[in-house]
Amino acid sequence: MLKISKELTARIEAHLEAAYPGEGAGFLLGVDGDVRDVLLMENAREEEARHNRFLLTPKDYLNAEMKAMESGVDLIGVFHSHPDCPNVPSEYDREWAQPFFSYIISRVDNGRVVSHRSWRLTEDRAGYDEEEIVTSKW
Repeated sequence: MLKISKELTARIEAHLEAAYPGEGAGFLLGVDGDVRDVLLMENAREEEARHNRFLLTPKDYLNAEMKAMESGVDLIGVFHSHPDCPNVPSEYDREWAQPFFSYIISRVDNGRVVSHRSWRLTEDRAGYDEEEIVTSKW
């Protein structure tokens, strides 16, 4: 289960809507599935591929790890959007996934976020298990 506040969800949504028609992305910081902060990142993928791909660079991951450490939390996942298509992990998503991370994939239709789903890579890396997202007021 992944827990996230309405405030953080709203920040993710605004970021992903601003990135449309490209994919937007960022990091989830927290403890044991409890998201405490999000880092909104620029999609480093070349412009012509951003409509269906995102890239977070090794430097982005390092910066996220440092921010988490400074905040006393962990880097627990990644969020990104799927513009105008289902928010299920693609084969590309699976190939780049990290074990033990939560992956929120948000469907953005016509520039508006319509739904969020969260996924965790299976231990054998063959696929994903969907995890429940619980949104709270805090």
